[in-house]
Amino acid sequence: MPFTTRGAIMREIGGDWEVTDIEFEDPRQGELRVKMVASGMCHSDDHCRTGDIPLALYPIAGGHEGAGVVAEVGPNTPGYEVGDHVVMSFLPGCGRCRWCASGQQNLCDLGATLLLGSRSDETFRAQVDGAPVAQMCGISTFCEEVVVAVDSAVKVDKDIPLDKACLVGCGVGTGWGSAVNSAEVKPGQTVIVMGIGGIGINAVQGASHAGASHVIAVDPVAFKRETAEQLGATHTFDNMAAATEFAQSVTDGQGADSAIVTTGVLTSEHVAEAFSSIRKAGTVVVTGLGSLENSKVEIPAGELTLFQKRIQGSLFGASSPSRDIPWMLSMYQNGQLKLDELVTNTYSIDEINEGYEAMHAGTNIRGVIVY
Repeated sequence: MPFTTRGAIMREIGGDWEVTDIEFEDPRQGELRVKMVASGMCHSDDHCRTGDIPLALYPIAGGHEGAGVVAEVGPNTPGYEVGDHVVMSFLPGCGRCRWCASGQQNLCDLGATLLLGSRSDETFRAQVDGAPVAQMCGISTFCEEVVVAVDSAVKVDKDIPLDKACLVGCGVGTGWGSAVNSAEVKPGQTVIVMGIGGIGINAVQGASHAGASHVIAVDPVAFKRETAEQLGATHTFDNMAAATEFAQSVTDGQGADSAIVTTGVLTSEHVAEAFSSIRKAGTVVVTGLGSLENSKVEIPAGELTLFQKRIQGSLFGASSPSRDIPWMLSMYQNGQLKLDELVTNTYSIDEINEGYEAMHAGTNIRGVIVY
């Protein structure tokens, strides 16, 4: 029998989040019903509100960074049982396609329907007032209970607090991996992280963990620079010009080994500034998102060729969720990765718009909805 839960939906571009009753189907084969415990409030959901990320269907039930407890297992679905703790991966992994088989699970072919908000067969599991509701990344963690495919759920240790574990479903892995996997930071290097929000703060952690001698955090908000210093930044600046000058001063004029762009709303100017800050054969990692339909990147072609610079995109920090989510939580348990310090404020689901106002105001590193 279908069940009804409360969740936050966006009815149209530019609207506010509306908390309402949502009807979900019972889980089918290969699916789970999950009672959510917590959900991080990522900027990507706000990109759907502004239209920077175009969606195929509204309304959409938001949220893509969450953790909860399995309440029901679909028929003929081995490997899970009621009571399991799971972290949602906003990128599903089938384990069989070319990308999963080559260790690039973040590029799994199941990602093709993420912006449709459906399952891979383009069917929907939720509705409001009799009309289909899309699920953000197929999971909709802004709901008290939800039905998800097992491809998007990773079992985790029950001893880990889920209000912290939820963060590794997107922000932590994306930022950490941008430094460790995509920028391939090495000991002794100089790294610039541009934009210190829920993603950039974890790029700072990753660069520091990888052994960078200079981890330079850049953000116009003083609170974010102070937080970066607490989580591994060796130097902070409020603008890229000053950060670039400093990077050159500690590298005999060469520039940073890598610059990681994690701004909330990506522009071509951000990438150009990062490109100018790196040395010959250096790397710019572009992790932030702007408008998917209208944004372009312009950089000097001669400098790209003659200085052999590299621009590298990074989706979920080039992570493989089923491997890296448990791995990151193991580092948290061992004190190598900080999660508690990332949570600036917690909110109820009814306070979701207040949480996003705080994100825009620059007063949150990460807001978390606790159910």
